[in-house]
Amino acid sequence: MPDAHSLNRVVADLTFTIRQDAKPWFESSRITGGLPRYHFGSEDRPVAIHDMRADADRLSLDATGFELHRHETAVDNLYDDGAPASAYDRETGDLLKRLTGADIAVVFDRTRRSDAGAGAANPDGMRMPAARVHVDYTDDSGPKRARDVLGGETVDRVLGSGGRIVQINVWRPIRGPVQRSPLALADAGSVPKEDLVATDQVFPDRVGEIYQLAFSPAHRWYWAPQMERGEVLLIKGWDSLDDGRARYTPHGAFALPDQDPAAPPRESIELRTFVAFEG
Repeated sequence: MPDAHSLNRVVADLTFTIRQDAKPWFESSRITGGLPRYHFGSEDRPVAIHDMRADADRLSLDATGFELHRHETAVDNLYDDGAPASAYDRETGDLLKRLTGADIAVVFDRTRRSDAGAGAANPDGMRMPAARVHVDYTDDSGPKRARDVLGGETVDRVLGSGGRIVQINVWRPIRGPVQRSPLALADAGSVPKEDLVATDQVFPDRVGEIYQLAFSPAHRWYWAPQMERGEVLLIKGWDSLDDGRARYTPHGAFALPDQDPAAPPRESIELRTFVAFEG
């Protein structure tokens, strides 16, 4: 492997799933109240992670599966689940409509994460950064979640008229710059479908499904060094169109090779959304 630091990249470990005969599964944070409990093997592999700012012109939701944007939020307290949270949801929906041209944008989940102590507080428990490389939705769970969030009538109308539905995560540092546990994202175009491993995610009242990622040296990885509060990452988790464009974007947190344990903890907020384009 090259030196840990070289021009426009770092080399660091990412955590991948190990392929197995049985379908892997894990108990979600909503069951454990803290870190998920995994029932499958994983492995750390060193990979080169490129500075996405140097490649900004070629990054897009449809080509690589993610984008980086400057966007200042008018919401001061991103820890407040009352009126400020509702304002941030509306602000994010407006941002997605402007950036994507979508007709509908709905926020359906909000998660804060921190690598300090037990993690960041959320109404359903504490959350640490998600270190295992994963995609939040699959061929099966993406359409199901869209119907849960948007309603079957809306989904049928949009898709029946030739429209499109996309799941997008909007990831923002609560405080910046990010100096610990940044986020790595795979260029979705470098990830063949056979490297995505469908995995059951067990909740108290249901079983969902996500993709874990098996390692391949062909994957191409990116990060945004020193991300600030006034920046957001858009990460595609599922797309109703299957026409060769990016549909699933693997991502996960990693430790920088020279990460200072005394640096301020990484604190972030991610909103899960669906956007819809009428036909």
